[in-house]
Amino acid sequence: MKNDEIEKLRAQIDAIDARLLELLNERARHAIEIGHTKKKSDKNAIAYRPDREILHLRTLLSDNRGPLPKEAVSMLFQEIISACRALEQKITVVFLGPEGTYTEQAVFKHFGHTISLKACITVEEVFQHIAENRAYYGVVPVENSSEGSVGNTLDCFMENDIKIVGEVELRINHCLLGKQSHLKEVTKVYGHAQSLAQCRNWLSGHLPNSTQINSDSSSQAILQLEDDRNAAAIASAHAAELYQLNILARDIEDHAQNTTRFLILGNQYPEASGRDKTSVLVSTRNKSGTLANLLQILAAEGISLTRIESRPSKRINWEYAFFLDMEGHCEETHISKGLANLQKEADFYKLLGSYPCAIE
Repeated sequence: MKNDEIEKLRAQIDAIDARLLELLNERARHAIEIGHTKKKSDKNAIAYRPDREILHLRTLLSDNRGPLPKEAVSMLFQEIISACRALEQKITVVFLGPEGTYTEQAVFKHFGHTISLKACITVEEVFQHIAENRAYYGVVPVENSSEGSVGNTLDCFMENDIKIVGEVELRINHCLLGKQSHLKEVTKVYGHAQSLAQCRNWLSGHLPNSTQINSDSSSQAILQLEDDRNAAAIASAHAAELYQLNILARDIEDHAQNTTRFLILGNQYPEASGRDKTSVLVSTRNKSGTLANLLQILAAEGISLTRIESRPSKRINWEYAFFLDMEGHCEETHISKGLANLQKEADFYKLLGSYPCAIE
């Protein structure tokens, strides 16, 4: 292509960008006006509407004809939404830290970067911040596609009245990070228990003689490398850049589709978005057939369960609580009826929330 043709195309791009900038600022002015209108009727109105934002993103992705891939469209518009939302109200989000964890990546994927962010040391601390209204929202991991549930998160729901207002799924691509130049120098590997488990086969094949040591988070694992030249940590490529470490190996997870689901915590009930999940917590007497009876109640209303998880209730020895995820929103007639009947039969019942499904 000749230089004059390239320059002509570049000039057209510049003109498009100028129009985009004008339109983005027009969008921003509308967002500010929406914020003012909300405050007139409710001075405590919250700018973040998970149902509205997800529904808008789904529409944009459905309308996209390319050549931009859907991942790029989702990321671009999430950041536009984030920037405009902050003009209405800059929300505070707490997450299971420290900085550089996969949970932090999940925060940015869901909320964009124009937020106030605070890292918490434990899952319990995230819940506490929401309960005490020290943050609008929190983000915690709840399950991994290859290693199952994060028990600590489920336990916190039994002890708090925090609601689930959304979810986000994040592909997990583990790297082995260290100060060394070669893999053969590694004698210890630090990592979160789930990260170590997700890379079990790779570690056995490439570092069979290494000692594996649990850490509270991927970033905490990295901090262990400060005084140990022979140690490495399992974390993300982003963490390598953040902490200025070498990437000794990439994509060391055993399953290529390794994905972690994170929950968005808050104190509101999102409206139906057209594609939602409802989560409840129930416990029953320790008698044969009680769980089957509860599940039959939901089945009778045509409710489709997507997940069942049991945890010790911690109220009575050998009593178990069951976490149920189902398709649909609690405002839908069949879901509402099924939940009402479930509440009648269960010894303990708590609606954790109805919220938009994660964008795939």
